[in-house]
Amino acid sequence: MTAPVGTRSSADLIRAEEPVLAHNYHPLPVVVARAEGTWVEDVEGRRYLDMLAGYSALNFGHRHPALIEAAHRQLDRLTLTSRAFHNDRLAEFAERLATLTGLDMVLPMNTGAEAVESGIKVARKWAYDVKGVPADRATIVVAAENFHGRTTTIVSFSTDETARAGFGPFTPGFRIVPYNDLAALEAAVDETTAAVLLEPIQGEAGVVIPDEGYLTGVRELTRRKGCLFVADEIQSGLGRTGRTLAVEHEGVVPDVLLLGKALGGGIVPVSAVVARRDVLGVLRPGEHGSTFGGNPLAAAVGTAVVELLETGEFQRRAAELGTVLRDGLTGLVGRGVVGFRARGLWAGVDIDPAIGTGREISKLLMHEGILVKDTHGSTIRLAPPLTITAEELASALGVLEKVLRR
Repeated sequence: MTAPVGTRSSADLIRAEEPVLAHNYHPLPVVVARAEGTWVEDVEGRRYLDMLAGYSALNFGHRHPALIEAAHRQLDRLTLTSRAFHNDRLAEFAERLATLTGLDMVLPMNTGAEAVESGIKVARKWAYDVKGVPADRATIVVAAENFHGRTTTIVSFSTDETARAGFGPFTPGFRIVPYNDLAALEAAVDETTAAVLLEPIQGEAGVVIPDEGYLTGVRELTRRKGCLFVADEIQSGLGRTGRTLAVEHEGVVPDVLLLGKALGGGIVPVSAVVARRDVLGVLRPGEHGSTFGGNPLAAAVGTAVVELLETGEFQRRAAELGTVLRDGLTGLVGRGVVGFRARGLWAGVDIDPAIGTGREISKLLMHEGILVKDTHGSTIRLAPPLTITAEELASALGVLEKVLRR
């Protein structure tokens, strides 16, 4: 007989997952039961400072009061109509999100991968209807080491063999070029190119930040070549880098913007394709859809998220505390850290392989009450909630120093 969740230990719960859960993740051995702000608590009551924030899905921390209140209010009224009918929350969400991003129209979806898939469909439709690319000839140029999701189409243009192997045959129509290489991008774009799809900062690759001027060059090239610039800001957007969007660091406005993660406030999955009117306007009724996309609960929470960002408070916090993060990491270079890349409250930290792998360091930090996650060998990612205090951030960096010294 299965014991009630409240009476089962972390070890019991982890063992219980093994026979019934597919192995799609490799989580750290911590079982979170409660959370508030920047802190989480496991089933035994041990507390941890969350320095990952759900890969930026929790930019505003766990259970932010304004977001919880918005969800509660909507739960008492209406949760779902499907898009067969209108609902009274969707218009405001779309209006405010479009205004926040400086674009015209919104296509609401649920997960980040759905936003990417939808962006691909919209770009191809635009290429056929507006650019005049012959049917079924449209191409999309992407960057090596990208991470845009895990659907069959998306892994078709991944360069990560772990994500690809065993899942073919793959979707055609993509050209892969090195990231941060304008010459290679220029050579790959031709008359069939519908769009260039890029992450302004490559998160899964280790928070890889392109050279200054790269995004400006992409914007100029796509305008000159007559194709769309699609910016995947699912991880980098909504305050994480010290601006509302990472592209704003170069003053760039893409044609199509992909958002997700933090847009749902860590409460419900919310994503969106946001674009110019002439781009999203190519969709006609029946050509695309989602039962849950734009549902009233998602729209209510998403509107509350936009409202938090409209004040600029979280963007300022990320920028100011980003200086604390960068200064702390600079002090660790040569003392267990071989290098790092940081923008706002987001960093990829390369640990000396002689000390340990990224996963080994992540486990040591977990035992010290700090939660991070590894990526690619000896790199760990730091992406705390934007609500973290300077004291909490300094404490986490102190623990990292202690672990590396040990």
